[in-house]
Amino acid sequence: MRAVRIISEPAEIPSTGQGSRGLVPTMGYLHEGHQELIRRAAAENDEVVVSVFVNPLQFGPGEDYQTYPRDLERDARMAAEAGASWIYHPSPETMYPAGFATTVRVGGPLTERWEGERRPGHFDGVATVVTKLFNQLRPRRAYFGEKDYQQLQVVRRFTADLDLGVEIVPVPVVREPDGLARSSRNVYLTPEERPRATVLYRALLAIREAARGGAAPAKALAAGEAVLATVPEFVPDYLAVVHPETLEPITDWVPGARAIVAGRFPTVRLIDNMEVWDR
Repeated sequence: MRAVRIISEPAEIPSTGQGSRGLVPTMGYLHEGHQELIRRAAAENDEVVVSVFVNPLQFGPGEDYQTYPRDLERDARMAAEAGASWIYHPSPETMYPAGFATTVRVGGPLTERWEGERRPGHFDGVATVVTKLFNQLRPRRAYFGEKDYQQLQVVRRFTADLDLGVEIVPVPVVREPDGLARSSRNVYLTPEERPRATVLYRALLAIREAARGGAAPAKALAAGEAVLATVPEFVPDYLAVVHPETLEPITDWVPGARAIVAGRFPTVRLIDNMEVWDR
């Protein structure tokens, strides 16, 4: 297995030439979900760059920016295994030099509910850093996991609104054998919490099964809430059934309807989602 080159300065970024470049934006501490993004990008592009940047603008007061897991050597190995061409690993000072004063913001309901309500400024940080990465790296395609489903819709929105010319490619959630969505933050779970963390997945399954059984959205949602209630140490922030594009709550089924869930164990906050009504 060849080692991947690590680039840390915009001036070092190679030209794409006549080939296509796929970008997999990450905050590092890669896992199998990230590797699936890289493999998909490698299959569809001439080269793949993986950005590894823990973006301070995405973290609010009291969140885990300082303690977020970091291991660049491990990231480089996993990226190479999956087919990455090179890694872009800028410093915060490179991305946000002295005097930096510009924010990319997506307004309206898409960013006001759910994660946007509970993490003020989070999506401003996402939109700003991804816009900078697109401008610096000039990818033809960028690959985002559906686990961060609201983030995916936000990225689609500003990419279209700003005519950035990048194709946004969604990749399905990658799960552990017991259903837990793979996440860099899963390492925070204690041994006791880890098996109970599947409650998010089980709640989503309950909603999907109720929907397939003919239940209306409100009834299906109640089935998911009943599952969450079986693990009292998990404190939900929200559980909802929403439109797949606007993320507005729905009262009647629409093609591609999504169930979304987020909440906190004592050691970590987790999110998940699932399509519960077929397109």
